[in-house]
Amino acid sequence: MMTTRLTPLPPESFRSKPWKNGGGITLDIADATAPGADPAGWEGMVWRLGRTAIVQPGPFSDLTGYERLQAVIVGSGLVLEGSSGAIDLRRPFTPVRYDGGLPLVSRLENGPVEVVNLIVDRALCSADLVVPMPGEVVALKPAIHILYAPGEAVTARCGGEAIAVPGGHALRIDTEGEIALTVEGGRALLATIRLR
Repeated sequence: MMTTRLTPLPPESFRSKPWKNGGGITLDIADATAPGADPAGWEGMVWRLGRTAIVQPGPFSDLTGYERLQAVIVGSGLVLEGSSGAIDLRRPFTPVRYDGGLPLVSRLENGPVEVVNLIVDRALCSADLVVPMPGEVVALKPAIHILYAPGEAVTARCGGEAIAVPGGHALRIDTEGEIALTVEGGRALLATIRLR
């Protein structure tokens, strides 16, 4: 029988760690590392979902070999500038996907922002980061899914079961078969990680 496992992720389970380049601090919501790797480090990272504040312009960490999916959740006006053009993150809750190895420098048009980052080793997994609209039915296929409520509480139904994610908390949903998720209230981010 195919099962779905729900695991609450309260803020006290999150882990603070320095950015890879030392320019700031990230709050890891959930992650996975290779066997034997230090979960608090950057070596051996398989995937990581985190929240971070960007308070001043500066270079982004070199994450060659990784894919980054990112969305602004507090503030607005973030632009990432690189030699091949700009990555536009001006609009809040509008996820953008880009190569973690690109040399980028942040520009803050309206002051500090907070972002959610989903970083995955593209050789080991693929990922998506979406903002489900209230009433929208999202088909969760076999994968690791993390429903994050960055501000207000989120209410939803998962396979017909009512769920509530308090503000600032997350819920990990591990699925073996397809199941429907419907956000009923609040603004959420849904991260999906598929291991290869």
